[in-house]
This record gives sequence, structure tokens and C-alpha cells, in this order.
Amino acid sequence: MKIAGAPISWGVCEVPDWGYQMSPERVLTEMKEIGLTATEFGPQGWLPVDAEERAAVVNQFGLKPVGSFFLAVMHDPSFDPIPMVNVELDAFEAAGGEFLVLAADSGQEGYDARPELDDEGWNTLFTNLSRITEACAARGVTAVLHPHWGTMVQNVDEVERVLDNSTVGLCLDTGHLACGGADVVELVRKYADRVGIVHAKDVRLDLAKKLLPGEINWSQGIKGGMFVPIGEGDIDFATIVGLLNDAGFDGYWVLEQDIMLDEEPLPGAGPVSNAAKSFEALKQFA
Repeated sequence: MKIAGAPISWGVCEVPDWGYQMSPERVLTEMKEIGLTATEFGPQGWLPVDAEERAAVVNQFGLKPVGSFFLAVMHDPSFDPIPMVNVELDAFEAAGGEFLVLAADSGQEGYDARPELDDEGWNTLFTNLSRITEACAARGVTAVLHPHWGTMVQNVDEVERVLDNSTVGLCLDTGHLACGGADVVELVRKYADRVGIVHAKDVRLDLAKKLLPGEINWSQGIKGGMFVPIGEGDIDFATIVGLLNDAGFDGYWVLEQDIMLDEEPLPGAGPVSNAAKSFEALKQFA
């Protein structure tokens, strides 16, 4: 089992005013200290934008680059996402990375609201996902769709609609899928062969189930502790690991526990302790 870290487990996020943002030096040091050997790049701009500088920072800590989380507007017929995708793929050539983890940007700030798509918007999204998949494949990178709360692909029916109408692979984010109403185990049974990478999140379903009815918003869920270390929530990782193993999955399991921080944690405290718990729990399923 290949296990990587993600900066969001340390509260590092692309959303403005998300909370206190820890430095790459501390986050990557703590990843290394708990035994991780690979990492995603985190949000655009957290690591240096220049590809060579980005590679140097990650290599300094002996971590293998897995790829990057990449927000792109893909539903707007008047906007072509390919040029910005190519810029990121240029960076991959210098900095490394195997996966472009795509989220269907709503075009709005944050994740607490989104517009609704009409048929033209859906068809544009399908087409752009397939175009991006082909552009990535031509350069040795795998494109995967990350179903994400507050994006244009959030709910389980939207996830299935995209997978049934495009060629893009799936980033199996267990937490976001559960928040979008999915039975994650059943989704894996149906689409195991489309999974390119896993974002391994455990979630308290008592809170997650309040999202779709609008009883809480995304930010309130995060602040309320909706995501927890693996083994302390309601995701059936044992069954999911077994199903993906049976399907021949050999990609990365990326540890993610979305959190918000108010300030710099004390040395040896804070997010690293939860990340270590998740790492040890996930290894038990290997």
C-alpha cells in the first residue's frame, strides 16, 4: 500500500480565510517524521509556483511528489481550461507528479454555495474532462476527478453521471463522497476500475448527513469536527481496501483530514498527531 500525505491534513487549503496556514517547512518535516514518503503539492501557491523551486522544496524533505489538487472551471462553454492545465503539466515535468486531481470549480469563492448546471453546462463539463484526460495522458500524467463539496460535481448522482459520460478517472475521496450522499462501498463496487487514487478520509456521518438538507454548511462541518482520524469515523476502510485490491488497484492512498486552524500549533502538537493516527490505522489494512 502506497500512502502519501496531503497538506489539508495540516489545515492548508486554497479557500480564502480558511484559517491559519502552516508553512511548507513544518508540514513537510512532520510528514517525514511520522514516516510518510510521498505528498501531494497542496493548493496552488503554497509551494513555489516555479516548477524547479517546487521540486527543490519537496526533494529537500525526501518526499516523492504524487501530484496536485487542481481547481478548474470546466462547465462554462466560453472558457477553455486546457491552457491552464498545460501550465500545470509543464510544472509536473520539472517537479514530478503522477496525478492531476481535478475538481470542477464552481467559479464562486469557497465551498458553501454553487450554481446549478443546465444541459449545455453538463455536456461542456463532460467534454472538458475527456479533453483534459487526453492532454494529461499524452504527457504521462493521469487525470482523476475529485468529487468535492461545493463544486459542480458534489452529489453521488452527479459523480455517477460524470463517470458514465466521460473518460476521466476517479479520485475516490471517501469523505467528500459520503458527504454527497454516496454509499462509498457500493460506489467502489460499481466503479473500482475507474479509481486512480484514493483520498482517505474518515467522517462522522451524524454531521455529514446534515449537509445535503442544508442544516449545516461546509465550513460549519469542518469546524464541528466532521472529519476524524481513520478508524474513528464511519467509513468502512477494510471493505474498501479489499474491493480495490481485488480490482488490482495499486495507486496512492492519500491521508486527508480536512481541518481549520486558529494559530500555529505547539511543536509536536496539533495536526501531526491525527495524521500519525490515520497513517498507523490505514497501514493495518495493507
